[in-house]
Amino acid sequence: MPTRPSQNNPERVTNWERWRVTVGNNIRAIRAGKGMTQEALALRSGVTRNVLIDVELGKRGILYERLIDIADALGVPVGDLFTEADDAKS
Repeated sequence: MPTRPSQNNPERVTNWERWRVTVGNNIRAIRAGKGMTQEALALRSGVTRNVLIDVELGKRGILYERLIDIADALGVPVGDLFTEADDAKS
């Protein structure tokens, strides 16, 4: 079983990258729509601000437990973070 993204099927890696960007964009849009800073979201969710920055930029994957923490801190269902629409709910 491959352990590094570079050893995986390129289509699979591309799909992961697309989801990271989608989730990151949704977190940023929902957070901004609620007038919340990255620092405030980090404090409420327990995720460090540096991790949150990378997640919002789609540069980093994150454990699903942390996604649940972020969704809870934003007051939205975790599924909203995976919405592929251009506009996230606020």
